[in-house]
Amino acid sequence: MLKILLPTIMLLPTALLSPQKLLWTNTASHSLLIATISLHWLLPTYYPHKNLTQWTNIDQISAPLLVLSCWLLPLMILASQNHLQHEPLIRKRIFITTLIMVQPLLLLAFSASELMLFYITFEATLIPTLILITRWGSQPERLSAGIYLLFYTLISSLPLLVTILYLHTHTGTLHLTMLKLSHPTLTNSWTDLLLSLALLMAFMVKAPLYGLHLWLPKAHVQAPIAGSMLLAALLLKLGGYGIMRLTLLIGPLSPHLHYPFLTLALWGALMTSSICLRQTDLKSLIAYSSVSHMGLVIAASILQSHWSFSGAMILMISHGLTSSMLFCLANTTYERTHSRILLLTRGLQPLLPLMATWWLLANLTNMALPPTTNLMAELTIMIALFNWSTPTILLTGAATLLTASYTLFMLLMTQRGALPTHITSLQNSSTREHLLMTLHITPLLLLILKPEMISGMPL
Repeated sequence: MLKILLPTIMLLPTALLSPQKLLWTNTASHSLLIATISLHWLLPTYYPHKNLTQWTNIDQISAPLLVLSCWLLPLMILASQNHLQHEPLIRKRIFITTLIMVQPLLLLAFSASELMLFYITFEATLIPTLILITRWGSQPERLSAGIYLLFYTLISSLPLLVTILYLHTHTGTLHLTMLKLSHPTLTNSWTDLLLSLALLMAFMVKAPLYGLHLWLPKAHVQAPIAGSMLLAALLLKLGGYGIMRLTLLIGPLSPHLHYPFLTLALWGALMTSSICLRQTDLKSLIAYSSVSHMGLVIAASILQSHWSFSGAMILMISHGLTSSMLFCLANTTYERTHSRILLLTRGLQPLLPLMATWWLLANLTNMALPPTTNLMAELTIMIALFNWSTPTILLTGAATLLTASYTLFMLLMTQRGALPTHITSLQNSSTREHLLMTLHITPLLLLILKPEMISGMPL
């Protein structure tokens, strides 16, 4: 664990002391090295807790997410180079430092074996994202987006803190391995029902459940590209991960909790997919699409069966890479046309043919085309839900149909059609952008060859 954490912390002096010419090169290459080292966590093992230190351990559920959070830091640094070009050097340093600050917090949150540490790091990731959105966002509405993000997260996570303290007074420990050994403290009385509701609520807001998702499109639309990638690929996964970790502790969930959350999640997948069809703003379309994908993850992780857990795990990883890639593509068109409105960025395929190829690939993975892990995950989740209750196939089937239709709508709107008259000349696409897209799509295409690395199966 430390061989990743220490180099990550040493990235801070690297970012603060590198000379101007080497700033981006140093930080990006160093973080890419850390990401490469972190790949050894993926080795599948039946031994439940690898790399056990006192407060952190790594098992099948957390390893893929840890590797994903290491993998995304160099990509965020690569993606932000262009829009920070004209900023003074000190601001570039501060920006990179904020990005680097998130990573140790995320690593601790995903590997914490102690609930209090998990809670603290879960909340602390909010601060750098808030800085990114409110300082580097592109429009004045970024302040209201930041306030939305802050208050949604804080109001939902205070009950979580109370529940954690209650668990501590009752069992005398917050260590996950110890809590698994003690029999579930939360039974079916009303107070315990409210407590388990509070336990789930913070994660439901974080991995936005439909109805609690209003902060997400706002935050995504206003955030700079690195903020969007961070939100879509990692912070939403904190919610799904928290549900998977903590629902195992409180024993079998009572049906009073099951049904509202499951129906909301599946209904939300349907609703947000249909909202996507009416969007004018490219970034908010991608944001709503990630709400619908995370709805499936929430539904699967509430079921608590092996199949649904493994499906949720695979979907979290593949959605992280896919939506991050889509945000990068949206950002490349935004940097050239300075507009996110779909009507004003039509017909870019003849101008940037290679970018159009990336668009096609990203959209096909988003709508779960066969050789991708997205398809495997969605099928696994659908089978698990169908096995639990047959009518869910109607909701999931309609959601898949709508997902395919809005993805194709996005592809056709950005790439096809007549070129708007106000676009006279465009920059060519750079090698940096192609490298960025390659680093997003290659893990996605390679993971289908060995999906048990990210399926989190041996529980």
